[in-house]
Amino acid sequence: MRLTVYGPLRSSTGEKTVSMAFDGGTVEDALAVFVERYPRSETQLFDDDGSLRTSARISVNGERVEVDDACPADAEVTVFPAVQGGRTDGQGRPTDG
Repeated sequence: MRLTVYGPLRSSTGEKTVSMAFDGGTVEDALAVFVERYPRSETQLFDDDGSLRTSARISVNGERVEVDDACPADAEVTVFPAVQGGRTDGQGRPTDG
């Protein structure tokens, strides 16, 4: 699998595109392999409860996917990490002011 990362995830990998051994499975499986190899990426992709951050975007072979979608062993995966910004109430919920 070849995985291309953007934004702050690049500091986790040290480069834009990395190749990793992956036997195929789901997108969630592919992300688990990525996080295992690059543990610093975990907080940028996943919430404290282990769910993919809602603002993280994943594509496989150019198509946007969800974590339970299939991901072949030879996939080209692209990861856009969660984007921070705006005001929140301390619990991650947007505020009006």
